[in-house]
Amino acid sequence: NAKTLGSRCRGNDDSNNEDETRMTTDTTNRWYFDFISPFAYLQWPKVRALMAEHAIVPVPILLAAVLDARGQKGPAEIPSKREFTYRHVLWQAREAGVPLRFPPKHPFNPLPALRLCIAAGASAASIDAIYDWIWAQGRAADTLQALEPVREALGLPAGAADSDEVKAMLRTCTEIALSAGVFGVPTLALGNALFWGNDAHAFAVDVLQDPALLEDPEMRRVAE
Repeated sequence: NAKTLGSRCRGNDDSNNEDETRMTTDTTNRWYFDFISPFAYLQWPKVRALMAEHAIVPVPILLAAVLDARGQKGPAEIPSKREFTYRHVLWQAREAGVPLRFPPKHPFNPLPALRLCIAAGASAASIDAIYDWIWAQGRAADTLQALEPVREALGLPAGAADSDEVKAMLRTCTEIALSAGVFGVPTLALGNALFWGNDAHAFAVDVLQDPALLEDPEMRRVAE
């Protein structure tokens, strides 16, 4: 039922029943991500640090569905953009001192990883574990079988990521992202303001600390 599904989608730090459905009802700050994106992997540690002081809900979504809804191609679908994107993310990782190793195949089917994350309540620990598996260790994640070691490490029962409730929650999260105007990942949504990309993180932090920045006359003019 909806209550049980909401409970499964809570983060590790939630223990109150009244907060069970926060992933789908919280309308303040959210971080939309898909494990297919190495840029989301790079931003995650920074978002997790912000979560220590600010209410930010990580929301796993299917990027392919977002791109399809927006009529966009993925970066890897354009050869020259693919080359630049892969080199750029490797450069960003090295500049940040973050280990990054591409999985055996990219793009890959992220559904098993996304569903596993949701089955674990989209907790910080589950996001850490899945990102480490895919992008730090460079391991395959395109099947539930490939992710078995991660499932076991998270203490989830076999088949937890393959339930109808989990699949429905992923669709719901993706629909929420589309309703919010999301067009790519990672996206940090602070209220109605969207900040797309790891390289927009500093901009988002400045706005988080001083929301009046977006009320600047020129900021308002260009948004009209």
